[in-house]
Amino acid sequence: MQDDLAFLILIIGRLLLGGLFVAGGIHHFFVVVPISDAIEARGIPFAKWVLLSGSAFQIAAGLLLTLGFFVVAAAFGLIIFTLAASVMLLNFWDMEGTARDSAINSWKSNMAIIGGLLTAAAAAM
Repeated sequence: MQDDLAFLILIIGRLLLGGLFVAGGIHHFFVVVPISDAIEARGIPFAKWVLLSGSAFQIAAGLLLTLGFFVVAAAFGLIIFTLAASVMLLNFWDMEGTARDSAINSWKSNMAIIGGLLTAAAAAM
């Protein structure tokens, strides 16, 4: 019984965590211009290509995580993705006031998401 509950919790956790990335990746295809402009403003070349390929990766890895396939690889790929996206878009070190506070809070959330990804990877090992 306890193993069944642990498995159910694991499935729900992977669904929520992977679903976050799938939904985010899909959303990016509806806001290509503002996000690619933000990426370009950070000095990243080929901003639109970076956005589209990153979003496709985000969807694919999120689906793998959700479905329980290649969980460790998907989780570590999403960790790298999350760190890269945070550096590209949440440059709180260049901000002031409420924009800085918001970016710092988003960094904190992203670090918590990375914690969830590490937990998912560990559970799959």
